[in-house]
Amino acid sequence: MCGIAGIIGRTDDANRAALQRMNDAMLHRGPDAGGTWASEPDERGWGALLAHRRLAILDLSPAGAQPMTDPVTGHVIVFNGEIYNFADLRQRLIAGGQQFSSTGDTAVMLRALGLHGPEAVAWLRGMFAFACWDPRERRLLLARDPLGIKPLYVARATSPDAGWSLAFASELRALLASGLLGKAQLDPQGLASGVWNGFVVGPGTAVRGVELLSPGHLTVFDGVGNTLRDEDFWSIPGHTPEPSMDEEQLADVLEEGLRLHLASDVPLAVFLSGGIDSSVMANLAQRAAKSPIHTFTLAFEEQELNEGPIARQIATAIGTEHHEVVLTEQHFVDNLDAALDSLDQPTFDGLNSYYMSHAIRGAGFTVALSGTGGDELFGGYTSFRDLPVLQRWSQRTAWVPAGLKVAAAALASRMLSPSGSAVASQTRWAKLPDMVRRSDDLMALYQMAYALFLPGFQRELLAPDLVATLSDGLPAAMKAKLNRETRARTPLSAISVMEQRLFLGERLLRDNDVASMAASLEQRVPLVDQVLFESVDRLPDQKRYEPLRSKAMLRRIGLRGLDPALFDRPKSGFVLPLDRWIRRGLQDAMDQTLRDPQAVAPVGLDPAAVERLWRAFLDGAPGLYWSRVWSIYVFVRWCHRHRVFR
Repeated sequence: MCGIAGIIGRTDDANRAALQRMNDAMLHRGPDAGGTWASEPDERGWGALLAHRRLAILDLSPAGAQPMTDPVTGHVIVFNGEIYNFADLRQRLIAGGQQFSSTGDTAVMLRALGLHGPEAVAWLRGMFAFACWDPRERRLLLARDPLGIKPLYVARATSPDAGWSLAFASELRALLASGLLGKAQLDPQGLASGVWNGFVVGPGTAVRGVELLSPGHLTVFDGVGNTLRDEDFWSIPGHTPEPSMDEEQLADVLEEGLRLHLASDVPLAVFLSGGIDSSVMANLAQRAAKSPIHTFTLAFEEQELNEGPIARQIATAIGTEHHEVVLTEQHFVDNLDAALDSLDQPTFDGLNSYYMSHAIRGAGFTVALSGTGGDELFGGYTSFRDLPVLQRWSQRTAWVPAGLKVAAAALASRMLSPSGSAVASQTRWAKLPDMVRRSDDLMALYQMAYALFLPGFQRELLAPDLVATLSDGLPAAMKAKLNRETRARTPLSAISVMEQRLFLGERLLRDNDVASMAASLEQRVPLVDQVLFESVDRLPDQKRYEPLRSKAMLRRIGLRGLDPALFDRPKSGFVLPLDRWIRRGLQDAMDQTLRDPQAVAPVGLDPAAVERLWRAFLDGAPGLYWSRVWSIYVFVRWCHRHRVFR
């Protein structure tokens, strides 16, 4: 796992300096080596400039260094990620007469791309974002893995006289560091998305003019940055596939995928939170390994959130060499500035991964496996239970006038979620009237269920001209994509796709990438894999999801040999004790920001509404969870840290 950057433009000193600034800004992504490369310029002096930061995982020799030029085709690549089926691809190419000096995956994918062009992207199984330059055709290919594990940000010049037309990087902050964007401006949709979701939903970003290449997408540019080809090479089908997968077949797919994810020439560890998904990863990894796997757990002094004891029991049962890292409030506060500075875009999540990643890297490991992705595949969230119930209720009461149903929902909401504070409750019960209004639309229900704030209070928080920039909290491109991928699916299958694309793809994976790379740690997610997704998608709904939220099939496959009693406890998310810490060690810093109109107004938020929210939280108003104030604080801080304003 590494960092990549590049420019299509003049191959002059100015663009070379901009490229170097981007590469320097991503030192944490690849401390082992760094390199740059420039193509031969055309008659106008234009060409491609590529940069790479290396975190050496496979083929630690100089033969694995990048930018890498293929000796046969002349193609040049910068690549971030891992190709898990590279050994099979290598044999396929060798059978066709090819030879390799490198033992790593980069040389294999580069040769495949050089010989077969963009069509070879669909052969790749893994997590990846890359740029590949074809010197003969003078074309640049950008591509990103099917489920969006690895990010790739792209900016286009707004002036024909800029001296460049296209810039890209693994991190948005690298593009900001390039100096190419001039005075960066806050994207209104990015702000509105942050207020609704707590993170910025792609393909837009927090910065106007910068987009995130969509998962499973490739784009080809000519030597001056014109788009020649722009398409999905992988997508989720819009209908539920015919059931053709059984449990034993799925077990083979899962175990084979885990084996591929264990390939590494450096030490490897496993995140173990004590939940089902991470325990499955640890158990399968230990069964496949020849020596004890190292597992790591983040523990807390606050015992109600501390999964340390149960994780120790599970590690003992599996037989791993276990490490427990206690994150104290003082350590969290002392290192918070560095943790928040690691965030590439505003988000209310990611800090737990940051502290865990630093602990694992400090113990001498370069790669860690995570159980992220199991809830989305097998229905572990409450959305799988609650949203279909509300939709069925709406269908069965279709004869009742809509106004009467909304009025009844409003009455129930007031009874179940009363609030006499300056800011009303923002919980799901408080959202009930809005959810009843949209109960015929599963995507609208999903988005309302996850919204941090009710629509009315969102309008109070945002400057007036920013309120109507999204539809159900989503940019038009993302909503259209989700409609295509869910239109003919069963409700449970459609919710799974939304969880995959939004909660997982736009929040968890992106946050985990930057948090782990801030520690120069490669995080692998075996449950986020296109082959596994396609296999699980061919399971009948009843076998895949029932009993709801239990992830029964994943338990049976992944926890073989372990006592089921270890996991017979209520599901709890891996969260930090932020509610308590905000009211203590973090309160002064947050108070200075959230009560300061000069800090809040430049990022498009209403100072009076923000202060009222903060005051209500401190007063203990019901239905105002820590995530509400934290998301606003992080957004304001991020904008000031990177000087991105309206």
